[in-house]
Amino acid sequence: MSLPTLLSQHIVRRPQRIALLQHIAEQGSITRAAKSAGLSYKAAWDAIDELNNLAQKPLVERSVGGKGGGGARLSAEGERVLRLYQKLQALQAQVLEAAEDASDLELLGRLMLRTSARNQLHGKVIAIEAQGRNDRITLALAEGLRIDAQITHDSTLRLELEPNTEVVALIKAGWLEILAENESATAGNNCLSGTLEDILDADDGPSEVRITLPNGQTLCALAEPAHLNSHGLTAGLTVQVQFSPSNVLLGTPL
Repeated sequence: MSLPTLLSQHIVRRPQRIALLQHIAEQGSITRAAKSAGLSYKAAWDAIDELNNLAQKPLVERSVGGKGGGGARLSAEGERVLRLYQKLQALQAQVLEAAEDASDLELLGRLMLRTSARNQLHGKVIAIEAQGRNDRITLALAEGLRIDAQITHDSTLRLELEPNTEVVALIKAGWLEILAENESATAGNNCLSGTLEDILDADDGPSEVRITLPNGQTLCALAEPAHLNSHGLTAGLTVQVQFSPSNVLLGTPL
C-alpha cells in the first residue's frame, strides 16, 4: 500500500485531517491550526499522530513553546504531501462532476477502510513463519523498527501476504501495556521503546498515554493512574510498550 493510496483514502473519508496540514503551514501553531480547521486541540493531535504513523516519514514535526501553545510545523515530506493534496483536490472536483449518481460516491465510501483502532502503523512484510495453523508475520516499520503479528494461515492467503507486501498494522490502545525502561517484557511479546510524551487523565477510567517511538511514529495506550504512579511513569521518561503479536491486526488495500 503506497503513501498516495493511504492518504487518498483519508481524503475521501476524512478530508479535514489532510486539510489540517494546510492549516498548520499557514498558522504555525497547532492551537490556531486546530481552531481554523474546526477541530479540537486533542482531535488535531490525534490526526497528526495518525498521519505520521501512516507515512514513511513524519509529516508534522512538534516544537516546544510555539506561539499559541503546542507548536508544530510541516516537515519537507509534509510539504510534499500538502502539494499532493492540493492536486488531488482539483481531481476530486472533477470526479464529483463526473459521477453519474450520488450512489456512486456512497459505494466508494463503503469500500474505504474505517477502524476504531487508535494505532495504525504503516509497515512492510519482511518474513512469514509458519506456526501450525497460524503464521507469524514480521513487519518492518519506518527507520528499522520491527513488530510481529500472529494471524491464521487462511488470513495470510486471503490477504495475499508475501515479503514486501505493504500493510497497515492495527492495534487497539487497550491492548498495549506500558513498562518502565528497566522492566522485562513478557517472552514472545512485541516490545518497543519510546518517550512518554503526554498523559491525558480521564474523569473516570484509565488515562490516555502517548508514546513517541524513535522513528517518529506515535502509539496511544490506556493505563490506570495507579499503574503509572506506582511505576513512577511521567512525561519525558523513556518507557517500553509491550503487546502480543496476536493483538496486531493487519489490513491491506482492496
